[in-house]
Amino acid sequence: MNPVPDEVRSWLNKANSDLLSARILVEHSPLVLGPAAFHCQQAVEKTLKAFLVWRSVPFDRVHSLVYLVDLCEAEEPRFSSMREAAENLSPYAVEIRYPGDVLEISPNEARQALAAAEAVVDLSLACCRLSCGSRSPKRIE
Repeated sequence: MNPVPDEVRSWLNKANSDLLSARILVEHSPLVLGPAAFHCQQAVEKTLKAFLVWRSVPFDRVHSLVYLVDLCEAEEPRFSSMREAAENLSPYAVEIRYPGDVLEISPNEARQALAAAEAVVDLSLACCRLSCGSRSPKRIE
């Protein structure tokens, strides 16, 4: 087995789990919006890292989506369209998970975060054209 496709698949599988978690939490009653936004951020972070692994681009182990988009954009110009999503989702990496200056988000903001995450996941999957047959990573619907 080639380790790069396996590592890419692992990143994408983790991202899909985060995306599915976000979907469930956005629809949960009562609403669980902070963790949903966190999982949106995580799905994006992991798909961007999957793309970078696929392209053999080294990256720092950070949560900065803007930094990751910059690296991805240098390899694939289509990632420039993801900059705004990265900027909007970045605060959900840490701030939303801890007490103090807690970010409060509305149901609409959570749905926007989910839509942004889905767009980045879809673009990353389109750019990571792996020839993995039936084991090819797919977005969970």
